Amino acid sequence: MHLAAPASIWCSLRKWWNTARRCSTSVAATANCCVFSARLRGVDGRGIELSREGVNECVAKGLAVIQGDADTDLADYPDDAFDYVILSQTLQATRHPRIVLEHMLRIGRRAVVSFPNFGHWQVRLQLLFAGHMPRTDILPFSWYDTPNIHHCTIKDFRQLCTAIGVKMEKAVALNAWGSPLRLNAPWWFWNLFGEQAVFLLSRKG
Repeated sequence: MHLAAPASIWCSLRKWWNTARRCSTSVAATANCCVFSARLRGVDGRGIELSREGVNECVAKGLAVIQGDADTDLADYPDDAFDYVILSQTLQATRHPRIVLEHMLRIGRRAVVSFPNFGHWQVRLQLLFAGHMPRTDILPFSWYDTPNIHHCTIKDFRQLCTAIGVKMEKAVALNAWGSPLRLNAPWWFWNLFGEQAVFLLSRKG
């Protein structure tokens, strides 16, 4: 899984929590997500990694990571087990994104989700004028070898949150290198110019 600019994404996330002490982290293909969560002061990270190589890399760095699949293994965790559950650049590669998101907010008080935005203007132009599945800096795969099976835009994700009654506490749109776009821009601007997005979510009520 391509994980773009994890350091910049985690710089954004640093500002979103001050009191977390337990954190479940779902890691996509590299150890970056757990590595950066471990650097946050006072955070007790737990990771799920799909590949054996990724697990070995995490364990070698002293991180608490087990091999697993977010599509199936989140169901085994008890309710309210963690303060934050983080899914980084993985939602679009899951088989059942809605169920995964619901489990994240069942086992955690808050969820952080980052994903590539398939509504970016370069993606739209490649489909419209070139007539082929788009490839960009953050979406480098060809159609026949991409792990992304549920293409999602920022607008799509907001609609999913509304459909399942999720509160969107904070959000930021980023470019391919992880730098934030204008924070006070309207949603349509983020959907058109953001190459990826990060959302902080919680349960309503």
